[in-house]
Amino acid sequence: MKDIFEKAEHFTIVREAKQSGIYPYFLAMSGNEGAEAIYQGKRLIMCGSNNYLGLTTHPKVQEAAIAAIREYGTSCTGSRFLNGNLELHQKLERELATWVGKEAALVFSTGMQVNLGTISGLVDKGDYAILDKFDHASIIDGAFLARGQTKRFRHNDIADLERVLSHLPEDSGKLVVVDGVYSMEGDIAPLPELVPICREYGARLMVDDAHSVGVLGGGRGTAAHFGMADDVDLIMGTFSKSFASLGGFIAGDSQVIEYIQHHARTLIFSASIPPANAAAVRAALQVMKDEPERIERINQIGVRMRRELQTLGFDTGLSQTPVVPIIIGDDMLTFLTWKMLLENGVYVNAIVSPATAPGRQLLRTSYMATHTDEQLDYVLETFAKVGKQLGIIS
Repeated sequence: MKDIFEKAEHFTIVREAKQSGIYPYFLAMSGNEGAEAIYQGKRLIMCGSNNYLGLTTHPKVQEAAIAAIREYGTSCTGSRFLNGNLELHQKLERELATWVGKEAALVFSTGMQVNLGTISGLVDKGDYAILDKFDHASIIDGAFLARGQTKRFRHNDIADLERVLSHLPEDSGKLVVVDGVYSMEGDIAPLPELVPICREYGARLMVDDAHSVGVLGGGRGTAAHFGMADDVDLIMGTFSKSFASLGGFIAGDSQVIEYIQHHARTLIFSASIPPANAAAVRAALQVMKDEPERIERINQIGVRMRRELQTLGFDTGLSQTPVVPIIIGDDMLTFLTWKMLLENGVYVNAIVSPATAPGRQLLRTSYMATHTDEQLDYVLETFAKVGKQLGIIS
């Protein structure tokens, strides 16, 4: 008889990578100070975080989390559907809805749960989820859990989206889901082109703004960036990036949010976001309003790093944001480059298939408003040195 654990015995690639010293995942940090981290006693410049505004160490955010623990304790110990719903959660929802320009919002315990619950709750039998091929795994999994069917279109290819939509039954429900900012390569969804096509074919549009809120549109996200908040049907965001916490939300028309609230299984059957996390998000949102220079700074850094890495000869793809990929195109060379950067005091993320397409293996770099010019100078110098040593650039 077949043993279900047999696959684990044959899964040797991780052990081999660890033995070779090029395993780039699950590194245990002993300290995290925002723009810098400590690994094995060595201080590193952190260029692999989603802490875009550097708010994880902001005093007001930290103090808000501590105060919430003192007032509410460490957990609600239950689902929002039953005993785990706080006024704190509902205040946060109202504030988030206003921030992104929607009637209502709903807070989940993680960003992953937002996409799993929203998409599976809306896309019923006879409906379709239509996804960009570069969509985040949480979107793909949300569609997989839904009772409807899933269709894919080529990345940011409006003509291919129209081709897909034109072949679907007119009387079917259709939900097009895209990332606002694509998390691996840092390019932006072309909402001005997407919206008219969705309207023509009666499809609703959901935008995953996990990497956009706090960065684009004055911090309000991709729809605000294009001046199209009223044209996007659903806006999703996470708290584990610019909001310096954990959790996520979906925002839209109040009737639709109410429907999701009563049909998203990941909300109904999960414990609610802890008070400290909710309070931290509220404080982070207030900092975004009070300190807009952080948003300006992170975008200035993105412009600089894209320009100077390209000048050195690196391929940064189509990035338009502070998420700047270095396209390598080979697994082993990606891992080796990652290791040499780490040894030289620069932390980045090594990304290979299935997180990116074969041939587009890359180093994902992402920056924070709190990075100093001196730190960025060192990062560029290190990339130049390592890139030349490995023959990636001349």
